[in-house]
Amino acid sequence: MNDYTIDELICVCISRQIEDGEMVAQGMATPLVAAGYMLAKLTHAPHIAFASAIGNSLCLEGGALALSRVEDVWVGRSRRFVSFGDIVCSVLPSLQPKEFFRPAQVDAQGNTNNVVFGSLAQPRLRLPGSGGIPDVTPFSPRVYLYVPRHGKATFVPRLDFRSGVGVMDAASGQRAGVPGPGPRYLVSDLGCFDFVGGRMRLVSYHPGVSVERIQAKTGFPLAVADDLAATLPPSAEEVRLLRDVVDPLGIRSLEVLSGSERWKKLRQIARAEAGGGQ
Repeated sequence: MNDYTIDELICVCISRQIEDGEMVAQGMATPLVAAGYMLAKLTHAPHIAFASAIGNSLCLEGGALALSRVEDVWVGRSRRFVSFGDIVCSVLPSLQPKEFFRPAQVDAQGNTNNVVFGSLAQPRLRLPGSGGIPDVTPFSPRVYLYVPRHGKATFVPRLDFRSGVGVMDAASGQRAGVPGPGPRYLVSDLGCFDFVGGRMRLVSYHPGVSVERIQAKTGFPLAVADDLAATLPPSAEEVRLLRDVVDPLGIRSLEVLSGSERWKKLRQIARAEAGGGQ
């Protein structure tokens, strides 16, 4: 199967990490994650439930991705609405949903930054913020990461600010009161990684991508799995479901596009949702 785009491959990789019957959590502006979850529900995980940051809603079903009407997908299907306090104090500790976070910076141990580039006192750039990441990452065993555009600006030897906790050794974790194991998995547009051994390890490279290219775009030395292999491409059925059922407007591609191409796609989606076609 060669007829797929990189955003579709990322969605499929996310989908493959989902197990039937579990709860999955989705943050704001993460269409790659939403598409991956919905693909899993339509294929191998029909009984997953959703915890969405959109409307603080708990849902048993999702729907096709939307941009201007994204609230309809989650709020309109909610079985229960919960406050942020209830999410942090009740939902997250008890249900432990699996969640994919998109870091602005990530280091070799899986610590992440979504707050600021540069110093906190004199930042070069203020980032959107960490949301519930500081609440989840210290204890959750179900933290996963994704990076739509792999580069040294994201994969850094040292974070400018730490807002998400990575892998810590047992003694350090005990001293800091952090029982969580850190992130379990990361997918980028170049490959798939885990954190076995305490640091980021390449476990598969996407078709057409060399290990040398991945290392050149990573700001720290990568560990490499002994059984390293190419990432399994999407099946024809997975691509069909993404294009025809989960995300016919191609909203997922916004996360891998940048600059003028993203603006062009945004306008195209807005026209389609307004009834003007693509």
